[in-house]
Amino acid sequence: GSGKSTLLRTMVGLERSTSGSIRLHGIDLAGASKTDLDAVRKKIGLSFQGGALIGSMTVGENVALPLLEHTDLEPSTIEVMVRIKLQQVGLIKFQHFLPSQLSGGMKKRAAVARALALDPELLLFDELSAGLDPVTARELDELILRLKMQLGVVILIVTHELSSIQMIADQAVMLHGGKVIASGPLAEVQALDHPQVRAFFD
Repeated sequence: GSGKSTLLRTMVGLERSTSGSIRLHGIDLAGASKTDLDAVRKKIGLSFQGGALIGSMTVGENVALPLLEHTDLEPSTIEVMVRIKLQQVGLIKFQHFLPSQLSGGMKKRAAVARALALDPELLLFDELSAGLDPVTARELDELILRLKMQLGVVILIVTHELSSIQMIADQAVMLHGGKVIASGPLAEVQALDHPQVRAFFD
């Protein structure tokens, strides 16, 4: 309830900020034109908290959607790219399944594959492991670490899951009451003598 998801949505222009600036590639997204905002968004992969897969489309069709909407690639090329993305998240055998046929963890993986579709420079995940059992949540954390190493992409994750933070984070930003109360390398943030920081990590 501190504004984590709101901040994430504001960062990609789904919500407009009332003050301040959000800069990516020299463009202030808070005041960007639709053309500039669309151009920047193509460099960002976003996975929503519930996955937000389209229920009437197969997993493969969900992953293909950004490629169909934003590229002029041939269908055969898109098919190959979809298989590559599903392979990266361990869902290659589920390309023709509907989201309703997947477990919670598999839906999250499918959403990650769709976020990867346009080979973004920045990946944003909102509560990636929320609502999952500890084993599945850890598997997702391990997937994120693999993607970080393999792709060299910047990954920003909104989460309050302490185990995920400990496993994944290099840098941490902590919000409380709609304000940033701590920011920096994870070890430094963890060591801060601030009541809310201590309450969270202890």
